[in-house]
Amino acid sequence: MQVMKAAAAFAVLAAAAIPPAAQAQTQGQVMLAEGTLLTVNADGKSEARPDMAIVNLGVTTEGQTAAAALAENARRMTALNAALRRAGIAERDIQTSNVSVYPQQVYGEGQAPRITGYQANNSVTVKVRNIDNTGRVIDAAVGAGGNTVNGVSFTHADPDAQLDIARRDAIAEARRRAELYASALGMRVNRIVSVSEGGGYAPPMPVPVERFAAQDSAAATPVSPGEIETRVSVNVMFELR
Repeated sequence: MQVMKAAAAFAVLAAAAIPPAAQAQTQGQVMLAEGTLLTVNADGKSEARPDMAIVNLGVTTEGQTAAAALAENARRMTALNAALRRAGIAERDIQTSNVSVYPQQVYGEGQAPRITGYQANNSVTVKVRNIDNTGRVIDAAVGAGGNTVNGVSFTHADPDAQLDIARRDAIAEARRRAELYASALGMRVNRIVSVSEGGGYAPPMPVPVERFAAQDSAAATPVSPGEIETRVSVNVMFELR
């Protein structure tokens, strides 16, 4: 479902008193009209269900040495990646986001820190293009040995499509407001002098997910994508006669 909203503000500028010679502007400026100028700032909004999920998950292991921690981590991470591919995730949609090894230390009063072991971490960022399989992908990773899930975010595979919907609505709203103001002033909209876009915003929707053990039942981890709001603002200058 698409929901569009817009808000506008306006400024009316009189240009009739400007000499014709002064209307020739330098490069980058608007050519002023002979009528009255109306500037409308309009916001367009689109709300739509996302069609792609981005999940960050991985493996944390411990060992007496850094090499031992890394070796166990590599074994489990290999199994996790294989499980992701079996769950339908393409190789191009699996990207390593972190590999690290840290010493584990204990501190005693008046004593230097003492290393008791090492912790290895490896995580990947996964694009789930079939958003309805997000929960099952998480379950597959955890079932294969993954023990860290750092949350899920939702986005559009083609964000420009949603931006274009918001752009069209913003322009339509700007035109509607221009017609309203022109009617109130006893004038008509003659033409559009300039259009500029203030930028679009379609943030990913983060959802925290905590999952550290595979489920015994056949039900997948529940994940609700909701809807993402996409906004665009435009600035349109109209000439009124």
